[in-house]
Amino acid sequence: MRKTLLPLQGVWFIHIYMESYCLHEHFNELDCNAPRIPNRPVVGITTNYEGIDATLRSAYYRQIVEAGGTPLLIPPVNNNDVILSTLDQIDALLLTGGADFNPLWHGDEPAPGLHHINRERDLPELMITRYAYHRQLPILGICRGMQTLAIALDGHIEQDLPMTDNRIKHSQDADREEPTHSIHIEEGSLLRYIYPNDVMFVNSFHHQAVDNVGEHLRVSAMSADKVIEAVESNEHKAILGVQWHPEWLGKDGQPLFKWLVDEAGIMKEARRFHSRNLTIDSHCDTPMFFPRNIDFDHRDPRICYDLHKMRDGGTDAVTMVAYLPQPKEGEHFVDIAPFDVDGPRAYADLIFDKIDETVLAHSDYVALARNRAELEANKRAGKKSVMIGIENGLAIEDDLKNVEHFAKRGIVYITLCHNGDNQICDSARNSANTYGGVSQFGEKVIHEMNRLGLMVDLSHASERSFYDALEISKTPIVCSHSNTKALCDVPRNITDDQMRALAAKGGVCQVTIYNGFLRTDGKACIDDAIRHLCHAVDIMGIDHVGLGTDFDGDGGVPGLANASELINFTKALLRHKFSEEDMAKIWGGNWLRVMQAVQGSLCTKN
Repeated sequence: MRKTLLPLQGVWFIHIYMESYCLHEHFNELDCNAPRIPNRPVVGITTNYEGIDATLRSAYYRQIVEAGGTPLLIPPVNNNDVILSTLDQIDALLLTGGADFNPLWHGDEPAPGLHHINRERDLPELMITRYAYHRQLPILGICRGMQTLAIALDGHIEQDLPMTDNRIKHSQDADREEPTHSIHIEEGSLLRYIYPNDVMFVNSFHHQAVDNVGEHLRVSAMSADKVIEAVESNEHKAILGVQWHPEWLGKDGQPLFKWLVDEAGIMKEARRFHSRNLTIDSHCDTPMFFPRNIDFDHRDPRICYDLHKMRDGGTDAVTMVAYLPQPKEGEHFVDIAPFDVDGPRAYADLIFDKIDETVLAHSDYVALARNRAELEANKRAGKKSVMIGIENGLAIEDDLKNVEHFAKRGIVYITLCHNGDNQICDSARNSANTYGGVSQFGEKVIHEMNRLGLMVDLSHASERSFYDALEISKTPIVCSHSNTKALCDVPRNITDDQMRALAAKGGVCQVTIYNGFLRTDGKACIDDAIRHLCHAVDIMGIDHVGLGTDFDGDGGVPGLANASELINFTKALLRHKFSEEDMAKIWGGNWLRVMQAVQGSLCTKN
């Protein structure tokens, strides 16, 4: 549409006309060349509800379009299947403004200043926000939308701002496009990154406000009268809420929408990667909780891995281990074992029995896997995969036949020791230097593992045990969950020389998410995991690195706290400009190469 000034008998008037009313001409713009492949991320926008209509002010979706996104309007539908299906279609979520929340949602009775509430919106918006949070979708909340974030993530809102001597006017009478008060932006905040000033001017149309951000959010801006004006994630998630209305501020409001669309683009690419590639976590300890009536099909807060979290995080497969605590001198295993068993082998069998029961009970969603072919078949069938392993060769006891016993149970690797020397080798921690490396029996165990196509895992092994095993093994070895000693000098991490030796033998080192192995000050986050990964790549090369979270073995840091957040690892790789080929290697390709080489040696011998 164009506007043109035309004269009429000395009077100028505006003539408005369409470029063309020919549909063929418009269709031809799309059809006359090769098919377009639009790559705009989809931003879901929650709508208001007025009377009998779902409504939305055009300023919201126009800002999304201007920022490079595709707007998708979300009506307030209180249906769980609809909500989950919607989340599958969007790459980010925009929570819009509107009426007051019913105070009962956060346990309050109505205050005298409570205004009109909108019962159609409250529950569906709170639900979609909470699920978007679990799925790591980028979220921008505006005005009521910021309050939605707070309530959905266990914060609290004030129903009506009390009048005090220093109170400024938060519900302006000025035009929507006109800023009327200032806010102070916290240094180091995401908002400060988007708007690199400590003070900015905003419009304001609210009488409710967030007064408690809860444990998932932090304050990033405040007004002069100490009203919270912006919140953001304190868990390294792409979540931001603002109390003002940037959609009406034109170019001044655009940076917020550009941030959301950019984050949506990264999310879109991450999802695309997961759909095209096998993603494998080489180590978690979740099975130790299975005998304690864990609800694997529920979102169980007691564990880092369950079916919901695996779906949210996009992980295809995980190696779940039978972890065996190592007795100290003078202790017996049966005295320290969490469950009543006869010994280490019986304990490992108990854990594997529980894994079998758990997988069988949820066979529509998950299946066991022992090799690449089974992993790929499960992915094609839409199922998650569980591989099994042993953490602490103590389970072998003193009988070499037990290696074959566990091989027949389907394990893919054995971590030779844990925290303390065992009958196989010396440990990196709590070691008495019992053998000066690998024992004579340990050498036989390694040879038997080679014969049976089992990977030798040297996480937890002492440096001398590491080099001994590297020399003894006829197949490549792995470190299923180990970090770099150069960045965090603790006994469990491995040196640059160890990494070079491991790579020279064709092995792989899987970066782990254990706080104490990422930083010595205990303040690790997802950025530190990426830092260790990049160092390992620099030392070993891209063909020898991967990820082994150690979830439920005390692994987990902000940004990568449980399995639902593993797609954040992918997003971090994208931000660091790793190619899809290299990401596929990190996310399981290297691990599979070693596993195939080890299992292939069994085929060759047979």
